[in-house]
Amino acid sequence: MTKAPQALSRRHMLAMGAAGLASMTLPEAAFAQQGGRRILVIASNQDIPNFDPHIGTGYSASMLLRNCYDSLVRVESNPPKPVPHLAASWTSSADGLEYVFRLDPAARFQDGSPVTADDVVYSFQRLLRLNRGNAWMIQGVVTPAGVTAVDRGTVKFVLAKPFAAFLQVLPWAWIVSKAQVEANLGTDDGQTWLRSNLAASGPFKVRRAEAGALYELERIPNAWKAGGGNLSGAIWRITRETATQRLMLQRGEVHIAVDLTSEDMDALKDRPGVVSIIEPEYRTFSIKMNTRHGPMADPEFRKAVSYATNYQAIADAAGYADLMIGPLPHGILGHDPKLTVYRTDLAKAREHLARSKHPNGGVKLTMVHVSGLDQQRRWGLVMLDSLKQLNIELDIKPMIWPDMVASCRSPETFPDLFPVYQTANYGDPDNIAFAAYHSSRNGNWQNAVYANPEVDRLIEAGRAEPDEAKRIAIYGEMQRRIVDDAPDIFGVLERRKLALRDQVKGFTFVPVASNAIELFPLSLT
Repeated sequence: MTKAPQALSRRHMLAMGAAGLASMTLPEAAFAQQGGRRILVIASNQDIPNFDPHIGTGYSASMLLRNCYDSLVRVESNPPKPVPHLAASWTSSADGLEYVFRLDPAARFQDGSPVTADDVVYSFQRLLRLNRGNAWMIQGVVTPAGVTAVDRGTVKFVLAKPFAAFLQVLPWAWIVSKAQVEANLGTDDGQTWLRSNLAASGPFKVRRAEAGALYELERIPNAWKAGGGNLSGAIWRITRETATQRLMLQRGEVHIAVDLTSEDMDALKDRPGVVSIIEPEYRTFSIKMNTRHGPMADPEFRKAVSYATNYQAIADAAGYADLMIGPLPHGILGHDPKLTVYRTDLAKAREHLARSKHPNGGVKLTMVHVSGLDQQRRWGLVMLDSLKQLNIELDIKPMIWPDMVASCRSPETFPDLFPVYQTANYGDPDNIAFAAYHSSRNGNWQNAVYANPEVDRLIEAGRAEPDEAKRIAIYGEMQRRIVDDAPDIFGVLERRKLALRDQVKGFTFVPVASNAIELFPLSLT
């Protein structure tokens, strides 16, 4: 049995971090190639709470996982498409129920052991067993018995029902080394060990991890996949304020900033050495309401809040964005651009408030937002002013992202108003529909509390239906029912805003998970 990698102790992390932290204050040219190493620095306001590939979610965790772990296929291009990765090739049956993947014989884990069909089977079964992380993508589609090893290099999936987006979700189902995880199972299926250790086959490993400060990835020698850029490693630097991210980019202290506002992008226009990227993608921003606890559990109260909201102010604060028309992003299969949605109408707001359990207002709500994310703070102020018109107070609380995620675990800890960006991992309506509105997601940040059995039925029918016209009809009905429930304030569709130093080469915009930067193809000059 191969020896499992040792966990990074806090003392070891700090010891390794001393020299590297000093380099992070130097100009770009100095730290980019220090000692012959090319280290890319990315500024982000999100911490990485968990390294477990079957638990971690959110763009920060996705960044680490997509660079340290491999999946059967990966996603590239615009529009996005699945391409070979651990699987060199695959075939599928005419009815869409059976897929056979042939693994690349060169694939190796970071400890040198080969990636086998047994590892793939084990990984999918563990993902389903834990039922966390990205398990929602394959729930009801892949079953533990439905994934089998035909031989050492071949894996077969027999799906429980057709799933139109099956290949598109596979880039987010990471493969672990069965031997390494089973050697460290503990009493929780290896969760404690994988929280800070890797059982991975990807081109990068974790060199140091300092919660709330930085995470450094280091390229492993002799990675199984040939090619790629010249990076020796990368630092994910936690920078809460977007304005600080922008200034650091301007000064050359970071190479990529991933959380910039429209004002930041305007300030960076024509700056020497800076490349701005403003691209459309399936990225929704909504403010979720606590439909199961407190005043928001009353649908009449939610509708009053929805009609009182100043949508134009939300759009104005967003900059490069359009107002949402219902729960699905514009342009995606099944989106109804003629859907009747809530727009600012104070008379209607007062009508619904009068029918609610708080006809005169007089309540105090809480809205949280990501600490340092000025865009969300501004939307909080929009809501503050909007709700004053109904005699409703609003307490706006900044929180770090891991604490916001933790608050989603129960209706009692979930705040009244919870702003959420949701970036599609795959270009299909199932992505947003299932993650944001299916009750099986309750307890997770995408959908902490909302549950409607009829909406669940429509979502499940939509993901299983192979006929495109029928899918469009199903998603049309789903959108109408969700809007009638008013679980969210449907905000804006923002364009993705990224900025890079021009020393970064090899970056290609892909309109899914684009802020979870893929390091493998990148180089520094």
